[in-house]
Amino acid sequence: MTRISKLLIANRGEIASRVIRTARTLDIASVAVFSDPDANAPYVGEADEAVRLPGASPEDTYLRADAVIAAARAAGADAVHPGYGFLSENADFARACADAGLVFVGPPPEAIAAMGSKTRAKEIMAQAGVPVLPGVTIADDADIPGLPDRTDLRFPLLVKAAYGGGGRGMRIVREPAELAGAVTAARREATSAFGNGTVFLERFVERPRHIEVQIFADAHGNVVHLFERECSIQRRYQKIIEEAPSPAVDETLRAELGTAAVAAAKAIGYTGAGTVEFVLDQAGEFFFLEVNTRLQVEHPVTEAVTGLDLVALQLAVAEGEPLPPEALGASIRGHAIEARVYAEDPANSYLPATGTLRTFSVPGLPGVRVDAGVRDGSEVSIHYDPMLAKVIAHAPTRSGAARLLARALATSRIHGVVTNTGLLAGILREEEFLAGRIDTGYLERHTPADLADDDPRRDEIHAVAAALADQALRRSRAPVLRDVPSGWRNVPSQPQRVSYITGGRTIEVAYRVTGPSAAEVAVDGGDPLEVRINACREDEADLEIGGIRRRVALARSGDVRYADSALGASTLAEAPRFPDPESEVNSGSLTAPMPGTVVRVEAAGGSQVAAGQVLVVLEAMKMEHPVRAPRDGTLGRVAVTAGQAVDTGAVLAVLEDETPEGKASE
Repeated sequence: MTRISKLLIANRGEIASRVIRTARTLDIASVAVFSDPDANAPYVGEADEAVRLPGASPEDTYLRADAVIAAARAAGADAVHPGYGFLSENADFARACADAGLVFVGPPPEAIAAMGSKTRAKEIMAQAGVPVLPGVTIADDADIPGLPDRTDLRFPLLVKAAYGGGGRGMRIVREPAELAGAVTAARREATSAFGNGTVFLERFVERPRHIEVQIFADAHGNVVHLFERECSIQRRYQKIIEEAPSPAVDETLRAELGTAAVAAAKAIGYTGAGTVEFVLDQAGEFFFLEVNTRLQVEHPVTEAVTGLDLVALQLAVAEGEPLPPEALGASIRGHAIEARVYAEDPANSYLPATGTLRTFSVPGLPGVRVDAGVRDGSEVSIHYDPMLAKVIAHAPTRSGAARLLARALATSRIHGVVTNTGLLAGILREEEFLAGRIDTGYLERHTPADLADDDPRRDEIHAVAAALADQALRRSRAPVLRDVPSGWRNVPSQPQRVSYITGGRTIEVAYRVTGPSAAEVAVDGGDPLEVRINACREDEADLEIGGIRRRVALARSGDVRYADSALGASTLAEAPRFPDPESEVNSGSLTAPMPGTVVRVEAAGGSQVAAGQVLVVLEAMKMEHPVRAPRDGTLGRVAVTAGQAVDTGAVLAVLEDETPEGKASE
């Protein structure tokens, strides 16, 4: 047996914090590694020791196997936990750890290598009797031109990266004419994300469920499955809600899935934690998808329903211990659902967001667990995945878990970047989800706007609260004449006005304080409303509007107001009264929606472009983001070149105004 005394976590964010938490309970010292942007991340302070990896990009830091191993040696660590992502499924890294005398907390390098190629993995699984979908491998650009003419390809097809996951390098192709372009784009994205552009084609299963089985094996011949997880709620092929057990799996199917997963593990000599992923079609047949030779992001739902600590089991197996009886005889207790909180804008094609988190707070409800990689003041960087946290709810029933998780998400306060919490809460409350009628196309049938179910009055009521709170703050700070209304008017008979920008619209609030606890308010020039002010200060407004009393929590950051209430959350940017003309962008300018690097420029200045045509492609967080023409017109100027780094709001190109006849104006 090998006792681990000091563990280096070769990862970052919430999974690093998660591993550190278990290591502490097992009296194992922890060592964190951190890039320059992560110097002040929570996990760095939680570890017993930390080693800097100079640089910012993953390629210069967390993907540098030599740097990580050097950090382990410098800190005197005797084991490395890879977490997930980065080097976690890199067989060469596992071998390098062994060569350096470090215990790799994961499967043998041979098992990782066997599953590293999805095409080779399918061959192995077919030989082991695990159901697989037929496919074709494309390793070279020379194979692409003849693809549309092949008669053995059944459409629709799925193009997938052979050496990666997470939705990167993946495309659905429904017509032969689309195939070559999709393969080229997928190969390019796979090369950027995984360093290998090999892709393969396989039959696309319409409206499948994504079901995965947690496996565990030790060095003593024990191999078990710890039941299934449902991971069908996805956007851009990436999971956002996972649960255990699956509402579609009965005891018979559970046994079949478990048997196939155990056979898969035995076929590659597996040890440690892993996940065998399947697609389940509408007829109830399942097919092998891939093996993730690591801990999964969604492992907490399995922990919740089994009562097991999967990280503790990983460490025990790495030390040479056999799986304990509670793992060999695990059972399902209740239901657990996990939601991934991302810094992204669901209403804007899930565009990732960057910036400073002013507030990060999820209510501590009984049965709710929060695995977070951030805190107040954390920076959300362009270099890494935009996931902020995972919120997990466990209850006796599925409906109970959904209700509990929806409440936790809806009452969270997250300020500074846009997030998907409203979408997540909406999904958990939606009838089709609650009935268990879900598949990977769920978010194609349900738009984020419909699911979020925002109250149309929310932003207006929050703008009123912000305006009155600002007024109260100014009055409280006035050195003299505190009873005189503050702001741009000091005549009590006339209203004061302030405008806030939120969600692409401007809300004007005209208000007049009529007494110690009363105000007259009009929104966007509408009829005046009588507002009763029960309490009003910088951080909270307790108002009665239209006979309904509400408390609105408020936070300030410069000209931005963050408002939270039972109606939801709003971010209100106070519009300047006298805008700087030089700061305004010319009409027709197409700007960068986020910081990133220009991958391609697909139209030249002076060319005619059509609405929806891709003009520029940006890369950020290892994903490509096309910038499209909003209308037909003439591209007057392209302001960027391939390889150029741009900030949010940078002008990429200018589309000239159109005359009524449809021609560009002179």
